Amino acid sequence: MNIGGHMRRRWPKDWPVQHLPKSEWAAQRPTYGDAQPAIIDAALNRSQSRPTGNWYAFAASREVRHGRPFGTRVAGVELVAWRGDDDGLHVGPGACPHLGADLATATVREGALVCRWHGLTLDPHAERCGWKTLPSYDDGVLSWVRLDDAGGEAPLEQPVLPARPSGDVLHAVTRVVGVCEPQDVIANRLDPWHGSWYHPYSFTQLKVLTTPTEEADQFLVAVTFRIGRLGVPAVAEFTSPEARTIVMRIVDGEGTGSVVETHATPIGSDATGRSRTAVIEAVIARSDRQGFRQARRAGPLIAWLMRRAAARLWHDDLAYAERRYRLRTGAT
Repeated sequence: MNIGGHMRRRWPKDWPVQHLPKSEWAAQRPTYGDAQPAIIDAALNRSQSRPTGNWYAFAASREVRHGRPFGTRVAGVELVAWRGDDDGLHVGPGACPHLGADLATATVREGALVCRWHGLTLDPHAERCGWKTLPSYDDGVLSWVRLDDAGGEAPLEQPVLPARPSGDVLHAVTRVVGVCEPQDVIANRLDPWHGSWYHPYSFTQLKVLTTPTEEADQFLVAVTFRIGRLGVPAVAEFTSPEARTIVMRIVDGEGTGSVVETHATPIGSDATGRSRTAVIEAVIARSDRQGFRQARRAGPLIAWLMRRAAARLWHDDLAYAERRYRLRTGAT
């Protein structure tokens, strides 16, 4: 008896999860003929011309906690972030202006940083010894900083944010680091044809429906998200609202309106002069199904699973981006 075939025939057609037939990886239809470098390069060039307003995503909002400074590096600039008494986000230079102490080791007292080396207090609302905070923004999912010297563009009042689902949502943020530049990360996302070949554990039955043009600068992709022998079919739209961001939005199927935002943030150079980039990916999921509302009770566990799945994908995709970087720059 063919149990798999019997299950597929009896499987309810209106369920969002469908039983997948067995298939061999090498038996897929090749996509190299469709994945034309000229299409990817043209989409990348248009993406890189879009203004960022000098804003950089640097962490999940939840990572910058009340009462605890958070240290990071963006575009070669050492930074410290913390929460004020009103829980608002503050970001400033990471070195104390007195003798250069690491302010990520400071304490927070009445909303100000107090340096551990000599007790210098740095108020987020006042300049002291040439030290002052930088423009920052917290969108509820991600923390951002504006670095006008590093960006070199006309500044914007706030980051270029895509529309996100509202209401009952689940979100998770993953951060991974690779040896490449932001454009290599964006180029990876502007090649949807690699999905079912490079990530067969996550994607199957992938078909690019439309490719970007000057008039309609987006990919439209039919894809089934794999969960073992089960799959969730959907149609996804890929767009680049600014030079360091790619957004995948579900436009049809289960979770319509859900988005995956991929932000590529330069960190700076390593000891050998190679560029390092942080991929900060935010998954913001929604569904109208009753089960989704019930699943939100297990939100922390589901967010952990979402972060784990994203980290697995980016383990592979960073190898793609790093290889592109080496080929493009001759870096070793």
